[in-house]
Amino acid sequence: MQDVIVVGGGAMGSAAAWALTQAGREVHLLEQYEPGHTRGGSHGASRIFRLVYDERDYVALARRALREWRDLEAESGTALLTATGAIDHGIAGSVLARVTDVLAAEGVPFEIIDPGAARRRWTGMAFGSPVLYQPDGGRLRSDAAVEVLQKLAAGGGARIEHGTRVSSVTVRGDEEVEVRTEGGALRARQVVVAAGSWAPTLLRGMLALPPITVTQEQPAHFAAIQADAQWPSFIHWRPGHDVYGLLTPGEGVKVGFHGTGPTVDPDRRDFTATEEGNQMLRGYVERWLPGLDPDTAAPLTCLYDNTTEGDFVIDRVGPLTVATGFSGHGFKFVPVIGRILADLVTGAAPAPARFRLAAHA
Repeated sequence: MQDVIVVGGGAMGSAAAWALTQAGREVHLLEQYEPGHTRGGSHGASRIFRLVYDERDYVALARRALREWRDLEAESGTALLTATGAIDHGIAGSVLARVTDVLAAEGVPFEIIDPGAARRRWTGMAFGSPVLYQPDGGRLRSDAAVEVLQKLAAGGGARIEHGTRVSSVTVRGDEEVEVRTEGGALRARQVVVAAGSWAPTLLRGMLALPPITVTQEQPAHFAAIQADAQWPSFIHWRPGHDVYGLLTPGEGVKVGFHGTGPTVDPDRRDFTATEEGNQMLRGYVERWLPGLDPDTAAPLTCLYDNTTEGDFVIDRVGPLTVATGFSGHGFKFVPVIGRILADLVTGAAPAPARFRLAAHA
């Protein structure tokens, strides 16, 4: 009988393994693919870090995440978060007022800049409304973060096993869960399922998960026309679908629509960007990002797993803990989610109320 098995070696599973070893637990992490694979939602060189939300609990969680990222950098000796600054624009007036009230209440520094001044400051971008600038936002090294978390977990005694696919998870008792793999059945006192887009299938019949939609998204990298232009991380709030972007050194400026991809089976997707999606991105870049060459698009694909409201699912039922529904805005919280999952397993603290299964019911 093992102590804790973590299913899923992406960002969240790796963070859980790291935090659990720090809590003194024996951990066995199972990941179905090889290190650095591109089949899930955690791969790639970069992700956005930002603190701007219109709800206080998310802002507080992001502030905690900022501290955790810096602590993780100190512990690992690896730079993971670059503060390029982050901007939000296109926010409706009433929503902008709510956002600024929330940021002020949480003690987050910010600045409101008129469109003309913003255009002069960020010459590669166009703006049609006031811009909210937050200096602590920036860029995370996503691939490096997963590698660091697994390295630290292994250094703390965790067993990290790649190339092992989990086919089922079954609760056998109050302190016994069976995890079946191609090599046979494993048993543990507790199991954490942080399997991203595969979690709904693995947990079917075990937990009453809310509906989770799995989609294949297709951002693209574009080459900058001006080599010296500044590129903060950005969110463009738009009716129907928001747009995000950030500079990825060596690859260009990554631009993507949020949550517009087709629904897919994570085991049977084609990894191919659609022409319709390519044209949407090109049109957006031509209108709003004059500092990029729209003819240089280098498309890529990734998986999203989202709940209807976009809130995460983090909870524990008996010996089974689940973490899923993070795509689109979850990566910034990775080390905090790891701590929350460790607290659930050890019984130190419950999950935040917003993320519990009951909140999604």
